[in-house]
Parts: sequence; structure tokens; C-alpha cells
Amino acid sequence: MTGRGKRLALAAMAVAVTLTPVTAAYARPVAHLSAAVQDPVRALDRLARPLLSAEPGTGTADLRGLGAAIGDAKVVGFGEATHGSHEFFAMKDRVFRYLVEQKGFTTFALEMSWSAGLRIDDYLQGVDKRDARQVVHDVMAESPWDREEFVTLVQWMRDYNRKHPDRPVHFLGDDVGAPKLDGRVFDTVTDYVRRNAPESLPRLTGLLTGLRPLDDALAYLKLPVAERQQKAAQAQQVLDLMDSQNHSGRWDFEFALQNARNIAQTYRFLTIDPRDQTSLAAAQRYRDQVMADTTVWWQRHTDGKVLMSAHNTHAGYVADDPKSYPKTQGSFLRDALGADYLAIGTTFDQGSFLSKDQALGGEWKKFTVAAAGPGSNEYTLDRVRHRDYYADLRELPAAARGWMDATRPGYSFGTLYPVPATPQVSVGRSFDVLVHLHSVREARKL
Repeated sequence: MTGRGKRLALAAMAVAVTLTPVTAAYARPVAHLSAAVQDPVRALDRLARPLLSAEPGTGTADLRGLGAAIGDAKVVGFGEATHGSHEFFAMKDRVFRYLVEQKGFTTFALEMSWSAGLRIDDYLQGVDKRDARQVVHDVMAESPWDREEFVTLVQWMRDYNRKHPDRPVHFLGDDVGAPKLDGRVFDTVTDYVRRNAPESLPRLTGLLTGLRPLDDALAYLKLPVAERQQKAAQAQQVLDLMDSQNHSGRWDFEFALQNARNIAQTYRFLTIDPRDQTSLAAAQRYRDQVMADTTVWWQRHTDGKVLMSAHNTHAGYVADDPKSYPKTQGSFLRDALGADYLAIGTTFDQGSFLSKDQALGGEWKKFTVAAAGPGSNEYTLDRVRHRDYYADLRELPAAARGWMDATRPGYSFGTLYPVPATPQVSVGRSFDVLVHLHSVREARKL
């Protein structure tokens, strides 16, 4: 998810997640490829497996090859080329159901705040008695995920838990890109200290003064950088106090510590200086690191398997704008988990999606792009004999792999569209597995 210059900064502060805004035109030429590098179409014709549907509830026979590619991975990052297309959201729902039922996955992680994830998980565990549509709209309002597709996913997860109370599924928010800290995050910390270290409660209460709650990040970012840095140091002291309790191994302690960690991480992220490109890049790197760390923490403490949903740039190993995104969540996850992390990327040839035409505020609108032009990744990938398919890129022969590894223009749309720059994408270096869809349509608004 890549923004450009100041527009990236504004978008990063305005929405739950910054995306990759690009134009449909391919302005830059592709670098010359050596004769040993072959067009991958013939290789993909042999390797690719057809997808019969993106819709959940349409059987799983065509997903067996995907399951084989995933193998024993503990975290699967599933990217999306847009945040506003029905097929990408539906496909993740379909694959998640398959992974839960066939491979023991237990968690759906999304780039939304930790506190928002807890609120959705309350619904899944039966704590929140409202219906799925109310919960999704309340928690995801104004985000790309305030959509019917996520109502369908969340409702399925709740129904699954009713039928399988002994092995429930969970929803995880792993992001600090849409900073919001509600009362529950702070209360989890203070309640633990009150019960287990009451002598530390006065100091903790003092440290939390001025930090709780955080419900308007845009207003907070108007404060001077020095003041925000002071608050970040204050939040770090909260984490240090919790960490000093040294009750490692107890779930109530580990959970309270994670909440304190999220407070410190959020306030550190909000020390970003929108006027400084170096600060912006550092903040985005830190954001991806936090998303990875939170996902790994959850996976290890629940001893489960996680489907991590994100934009392609976060899920993959290489960003399409490395200057703005120096290191991705996928890269951090590979560092932490090795082969236990697998990245799935998505591409499409044409269709519609939802995005915004202004950096701050505005409504989600429908945009449409025609078939990808020559010189793009999608133009070649769409010539494979299957309309929709997936392929394990690790199995490509060397020459075809060379083509996939090359960097060239690619479709990658985000919260701001259009902007003049076109991202340069290396599909092969970014993903282990590719899902290609011929066409997509905009996600359905609630």
C-alpha cells in the first residue's frame, strides 16, 4: 500500500490503512530482459490450477492444491491488489473457511487496530449479542471493510463458534495505522495491576493521565511533535511498569502486557512528522514491524494458525514503493517465522473497486479500469489459459521465474485514486503463491 509524498502522509493519518493509489496508465518502460528469461505463460499453463469461484460456500475441491502449497505454514499472508473489490474479500473468506476446516487455522487477522479486533472477537465469542451487520458497521465504519463481504465472514465465524465451542476461531487487529485506543485497552492494564501489584497502581494511574482514551488521531496529530514525543515516552513507561511485573507464562499477565505494548506502540507511531519524508518512511517501517510482531505474538501465545489479511504491499516481501515502505510486514514475518510464513499475492486484469479521490475525508467511490496494457504484469498473467487461477511460484522453472522476478508496472489500488505515479511490482520476489483473477467488481456497501 503505497502513497506518494505528502499525499501518503495525509492518507496515512486519515484512514485505517494507507493503500497503493495508482493510475491505470503504464508510463515507464520495462527493463530489458535477457534471452534466458522467458515469458512465463507456457510455464503457468502447466503449473496453474483453475479457481472455480471466489465465492465462499462453493466447495473446496479446487483449493486442494492451494492447501498443498500452504503446507504446514503457521501464518499465511493473503494480499489484495485493492481494498475495495468484492472478489478479493470473498476469496479470503472462502480460503479462510477451508483453512479452518481442513488445516486447523484459528484466527483471521486484519490491518485494523488492536482494540477494534477485540470488539469483533467479542461478537465471535458471544459476548456482544448484536447482529453481525451492526458489529461490522460499528467497528469498521469509514474503513474499506465496512462492507457486506465482511459481514458474511464475521457471521460465518460466529456460527462456526456456536457449532465448535471447543475450538473457536478469533479475529485479530494487528495494526497501529488507524490509531485508536478505547477504554478496554487501558482497563485491561489497570485491572491487572490492581489485582496483582496494587502498590504500583498510583504510579500507573499517573502515567496514564493524558493518554486515555485515544479516539481522535487526527486531532492528536495537530499537537507539536515534541509534545507527542513526550507522550510516547510516557506510554513507554507504562509498558516498562507492566513488564517489570515479571509474571511471564500467565495468560492474564501476557494479555495485559500486550495491551500495554499496544499503548506504547500506538503513541510511538503517532510521533510521525508529516512534513518530513524520512519520518514518514520510518513510521511506515515501524507500522509494518508492529503488525508482524502482533501477529507473531498472537500465533505463539494461542498456539494456533493465522490467516493475515492485508494489502499486497504489506503481505508480500517487497513493496512497490520501497522508498516509502522500506520493509514490509511480510518481510518481518519471514524474519521471525522462516518457512512458517507464506505470502499469497493477488493480481487482476480489469474491473472496478472502491477508493477515494481526496486524501482527507471524502466518500468511497466506484472506479473502473480497463484491461491491463502491454508491458504490465497483468497483461501477461491474464494470457494464461485459465480465467481465474492460482500458482505456486516457487515451482516455476528458472527462466520463467526470472520473468516473474523482474520489476514492472502493476495494478495496485488504494485509498487515493488516481495519482500520477505507477508502482513497480516484482511479483516473483514479493510472493510465494499468486492468485490471479480476470476481473473484479467493487465491494458491496452496507
